[in-house]
Amino acid sequence: MTGFYTFLSVLIVSLISLVGVLFLVLKPEKLKKIQLVLVGFATGGLLGGAFFHLLPESFEIFKDSTIASIWIIVGFMLFFVLERFLHWHHNHTSILNNNTIKPFGTINLVADMLHNFLDGILIAASYYYSVEIGIVTTLTVMMHELPQEIGDFGVLIHAGFSRKKALIYNFISACTAFLGAGFILLFNQSASELSRMILPFAAGGFIYLAAADLIPELHAEKTIRRSIYQFIALISGMVLLFLMTLIG
Repeated sequence: MTGFYTFLSVLIVSLISLVGVLFLVLKPEKLKKIQLVLVGFATGGLLGGAFFHLLPESFEIFKDSTIASIWIIVGFMLFFVLERFLHWHHNHTSILNNNTIKPFGTINLVADMLHNFLDGILIAASYYYSVEIGIVTTLTVMMHELPQEIGDFGVLIHAGFSRKKALIYNFISACTAFLGAGFILLFNQSASELSRMILPFAAGGFIYLAAADLIPELHAEKTIRRSIYQFIALISGMVLLFLMTLIG
């Protein structure tokens, strides 16, 4: 029954990634106006997730803080290398096939996949203790995922994805939670060891994406009023992730 409860919970959490369907009713010009506000919200969510969740857990799990720091830097640098490759690929293919997807959209999907993979591990591991703890963990993850998925949808739209493709790719990235849950159910101990390394690695990736890609996008906004909205959205994203630490 542990496997059944785990995969049911992961399915419910993954379906939250389709929250972007709420924005399908908006007219294109209206959606364009709120894109950078959603990007600001996503930026706050990434920074909050890194500094309030992933980093503290990483330093708690690793007895040697230097090792945790190394994995954080490795994550940061690999995301940098990945984006350099994507920029190179984008520059060499955009003329040929009119590719208008900005590289940070793909980077966001990779970071989201890592995050959802960890969510799957967390949910599966919690059900090993008891069904009650598993349910509480699932509800906590759901509350954490809802604001983040809204922000992720805005990032993908701003990166050049159509609304339909943004929904599809967001859902695909959410389904990596099944892989995380499957690792725990099949390999348990070895999967737990893998998750230890992924935590600081993902933290480095989150920080890179927020600082190197999304914040520069926010600087593109010149009007004072919209800049204030973006700042409020960014702070809101961080505050929500902080509140999740109190609930968790």
